[in-house]
Amino acid sequence: MGVAFSPLESPGPAERLFDTAFQATLPRQSFPDDGQVIKVQTTDGADIDISGDAFDFVRSIRVYHIQYRQHENRDGDCNRSDSTRLGSYGVQGDYRWTRSNVGQVPAASDLSIPNGCGSYFYRSVFVDWRDHAGNYGSEEVRY
Repeated sequence: MGVAFSPLESPGPAERLFDTAFQATLPRQSFPDDGQVIKVQTTDGADIDISGDAFDFVRSIRVYHIQYRQHENRDGDCNRSDSTRLGSYGVQGDYRWTRSNVGQVPAASDLSIPNGCGSYFYRSVFVDWRDHAGNYGSEEVRY
């Protein structure tokens, strides 16, 4: 997805609170239970040639950022909003986002738009892939 991780020295609780309160433009960082900090860095693709068939599993990874809502307004009109995007990897591991829609989200997702125009809101990140043996896998996180 265009990122790499590098461990940093973990700041103390007071420094983390200060960063959160006064430096909101900094990227958010995760602090695992062991106190190790992970720094996110952008990358331009793979450091090695991954264009061969052995790396098809990398290009099979698809990331759906699903943002869908619908509701009926006072006039009885159905208002729908679909901001779904699809992230995928290119031949050399370059990552890109393209427009998509909920109709392209795989059935393995928990997305379940009701018939008619009932009030519905769904937001998640859904990732699916095929491993080196061709087996299908997926994960989804609602937020």
